Amino acid sequence: MEKYDPQFMEKAIRLAEENIFMGNGGPFGAVIVKDGQIIATAINEVTSTVDPTAHAEVVAIRKACSILKSYQLEGCEIYSSCEPCPMCLGAIYWARPSAVFYAASKEDAAASGFDDEFIYKEIECQPDKRKIPFINKMRDEARDVFRRWNESERKVKY
Repeated sequence: MEKYDPQFMEKAIRLAEENIFMGNGGPFGAVIVKDGQIIATAINEVTSTVDPTAHAEVVAIRKACSILKSYQLEGCEIYSSCEPCPMCLGAIYWARPSAVFYAASKEDAAASGFDDEFIYKEIECQPDKRKIPFINKMRDEARDVFRRWNESERKVKY
């Protein structure tokens, strides 16, 4: 069982609340912990950086990976003020932390206008049936790139 420490969740929630007054983005905060020590903290920076991917969890993952000099967060826990959205969920799975603890639910976020339900539905759709059509072109050429990757001596498995 993973170690939950309420002080780190309190920090994530405090960051989210402070961000309301700083105006960097939405009311979201994240803290990444390893061995009981904070490695990185982040707030949502979407509007201040004009970057739709600058969610608190993603920013925290980028910082923690840079500090740890690793693209994986094994042995780390992520504390988030809110249940991660689909994009953050994907980033979290790529980073492979040991656990994620969150405070508010995705339903709580939806009640404040942060509704990601349509994204979950879009993921289930065939690419060409999505609200933003995804159209497959030049697949054979791209598959050749993967073939070369599979044969490369520089291939790094992650």
